[in-house]
Amino acid sequence: MNPGAGPCSTRRALDESDLAACFQVRKEVFVGEQQVPEEIEYDEHDASAVHVLAVAADGSPLGTGRLLHGADAAGKTGGDHTVGALGRLAVARAARGLGVGAALVRAIEAEARALGLTAVDLHAQTHALGFYERLGYTAYGPEFPDAGIPHRAMRRAL
Repeated sequence: MNPGAGPCSTRRALDESDLAACFQVRKEVFVGEQQVPEEIEYDEHDASAVHVLAVAADGSPLGTGRLLHGADAAGKTGGDHTVGALGRLAVARAARGLGVGAALVRAIEAEARALGLTAVDLHAQTHALGFYERLGYTAYGPEFPDAGIPHRAMRRAL
């Protein structure tokens, strides 16, 4: 799906209302559904990350994700400053299965390219490995827990 096509459009979150929509989707999915403690869902990286928002035709938020880059991403990318870190990808329950997640990943990759990054890393919940594999990501390293949920690291060259 191209941004602007299909059931949603994606855009970089540019103002406080966009950021509030991103944080609300994250709260519904991670804190509400997955029981991630709210105090670890939001972190110091939110201030410098590139946030992307997916919205329905009526403007209602459908999903979000963020891209860390530079020093903020180094802890997740093995210190490689040419690699960004995709994270906090969340799609509202009612919008799942409509291509929103894939549209968000592609929008985040476009933001990474605009920053001159050469690859994107992410930490995928193990149940989502197939989703990311279909988008060209390759798992590496062992499984590890994050917020009590099993994850694997993945990377895609841009």
